[in-house]
Amino acid sequence: MDQQPALHASFDAHSATHADRWIAIALRTITPALDGAASEQAWEWLYEGRIDTRRALLRAEPCAVTVAQASTRITWTVRPVIFLPLAHRQGTELPACAYDFKPHASD
Repeated sequence: MDQQPALHASFDAHSATHADRWIAIALRTITPALDGAASEQAWEWLYEGRIDTRRALLRAEPCAVTVAQASTRITWTVRPVIFLPLAHRQGTELPACAYDFKPHASD
């Protein structure tokens, strides 16, 4: 029976370095439990592919790292996002347009 991919966890990294380090730690953690081929995939990324992943992230490009063992495939997908910090409102006067919004009573 084919199963659909499932998200089991997510992690918010604050930089390309942080994201790539998190994947490296996860891979090193599971490597002893992997079979020979999957372990080789993991170490290949750790030694060779990791720099390409970091470069892609620094260019704001999404990337993925996959390790497959038997019928299980683990993929770390990294998607850069840019969030603007919210303005701190304490001690600051809001612009005049902020008072133009009039909330309506809900029914």
